[in-house]
Amino acid sequence: MNDIKGKQDGRLNLQSPSSKDLRGHQSVRATFRLSEACINAISILSAQLGIKQKSVFDHLLEDLQVLKDMAGELDSTQLDDQDRIQKTFVMSRRSLTYLDKISNEYDAPRDALMEYAIRRLFPIVRDERTKHKKRKELLAEISAHFAKGEDLLKKADNLVGNKDPIVQKLEAVITVYRNELDDIVSFIEKGKLLERFESK
Repeated sequence: MNDIKGKQDGRLNLQSPSSKDLRGHQSVRATFRLSEACINAISILSAQLGIKQKSVFDHLLEDLQVLKDMAGELDSTQLDDQDRIQKTFVMSRRSLTYLDKISNEYDAPRDALMEYAIRRLFPIVRDERTKHKKRKELLAEISAHFAKGEDLLKKADNLVGNKDPIVQKLEAVITVYRNELDDIVSFIEKGKLLERFESK
């Protein structure tokens, strides 16, 4: 008898997903009327963290107890009456099913429940906005450091020529540095969405 739990005949005994599980991960489209801040929060976090919006919704909506708690808090929560924007999102069928289920059980407007769920992301967005400002400060220092590296390469080239092994190795370092700096600039450029994020 094999003493290793979860193995049979030397092979892992993996549980196959059910058709219900697979259907739950199907992508569906759903339309909500949300505040501009909520719509921006989803877009910003998806872009900034490099994850699909669908995955963000899964994180927010696939815990029934959290949804129940939010639905229970809606009565005592003042949601501003600012204009809402109609927006269609792609999400998993399971997330939408859970949202509809709790909305019906607690007689909580689906749009309001979604709004409240997304507002849980606001602290994360604000933290990312603070980091974005610090990254921009770092970028200025990194760019200045890179410029000194380029100056050093020119100096080395003038002193011993571009065929010298030292110059060639330094040039290789500067090339890698330039590529990484370009990536940093692109990442910070993408983060400019954070500068326009406003939440009440």
